[in-house]
Amino acid sequence: MSAPAITRPAAPEPPRPRGRFTEVGELARTTPGVLTILAVGLVLVSVLVGVLTAIGVQTRATALDDLTTSSGPLSVAAQDIYRSLSDADATATSVFLAGGEEPADQRARYENDIAQAESALAIAVAAREPADVTAQDSPLATLSAKLSVYTGLVETARADNHQGLPVGAAYQREASNLMRTELLPAAEQLYQAETVQVSDDQDSAGGFPWLEVFLGLVGLAVLVVAQIFVRRRTNRVFNVGLLVATGAALVSLLWVVIATLGVAANVDQSREFGSQDVDQLAQARIATLTARSDETLTLVARGSGAAYEEDYGKVADRLTDLLGDAREGAINDEVRGHVDTARSAWDEWRAVHKDIRSADDGGDYPHAVDLTIVDGENGAAARFDQVDSELQKALALTQQRFTDEVSQASNAVTGTVLGVILLAAIMAAGSVVGIWQRLKEYR
Repeated sequence: MSAPAITRPAAPEPPRPRGRFTEVGELARTTPGVLTILAVGLVLVSVLVGVLTAIGVQTRATALDDLTTSSGPLSVAAQDIYRSLSDADATATSVFLAGGEEPADQRARYENDIAQAESALAIAVAAREPADVTAQDSPLATLSAKLSVYTGLVETARADNHQGLPVGAAYQREASNLMRTELLPAAEQLYQAETVQVSDDQDSAGGFPWLEVFLGLVGLAVLVVAQIFVRRRTNRVFNVGLLVATGAALVSLLWVVIATLGVAANVDQSREFGSQDVDQLAQARIATLTARSDETLTLVARGSGAAYEEDYGKVADRLTDLLGDAREGAINDEVRGHVDTARSAWDEWRAVHKDIRSADDGGDYPHAVDLTIVDGENGAAARFDQVDSELQKALALTQQRFTDEVSQASNAVTGTVLGVILLAAIMAAGSVVGIWQRLKEYR
């Protein structure tokens, strides 16, 4: 009889190593594990809310800084370029009409206009990328290249005029044509571009803080849900750490909302009573300078200036409308007073202009020239200067209002970014401390 076969028990399988997900899963089924995961989640939420909110606020602060240091000043520089060039051309034609008896003050005014245009152009060039300056047909490229050509033509016309050469009038008309067809359009294009940039920066700085509010509410909601969960798991009514974190989240949300709404209010004021009115007054001043240039060029043309006189009529009607709109939109009584004075001087100037045209058309060219550039306070030159001066004063006051509103908006967000980051750190720390208080009970 054979011996029965002996069955050996199978060797036990070695224990399988537990993966990280297994360990996390087992940990998540315990209260300490759940609290630990909750603490990590609250820290991540606090950091995420704090960083994204700070980025949103910083974006507004950057837009405000651009309004103060970039787009705002550059729009003024572009405006100065246009005004200086336009006034230089109007003054150059006035000086040309004087012939050999060149008024020293008018010559000085022309040179000062050119210097101001060059200075403002240098500011605009320095603030732009090299590609913007060298790009073909860009406003800055046109202005940089053609301004010296214009001054050269004016100097040639001046020299010929001093010698009594008739060809000087042709050079003066060529200079004014260059100014009107290339330099001033380029300056206007530059001004419009900077005005658009100002508007874009105002939009970036003054919009409602939807993202910041959403993030703040998310942070609050997560902390409230966490407190409810901890209370149910641990049977504790209050958790000091989580209460501190929730308070920090609430303060952060209120701080951001109040600051950004204050910014929005100031930006709206800077738009309504600042940049819009500045643009309106600037357009009125430009129309004033254009009308003066048309008036003098009509006489320089000596019988062939019908096109200039026609343009004067169009510009005159536009200037009348602009002055009326400027008065309606004046930011205060002081500005309105300057505009009213400019309107009165403009009415008187138009009356003198009729006398100028009557004298010129009647063959009394010397008297027409006298009415245009001489005749003291009764002449067109004095009326033009008064209109331009009053508009300049109104413009300066309005620009100051824009600057003040932007400055107040910048003050409203001062410290907000740092405050949001600090409060986010308090949220994270409060969450960790609050959960740690509960975890110690399970040791």
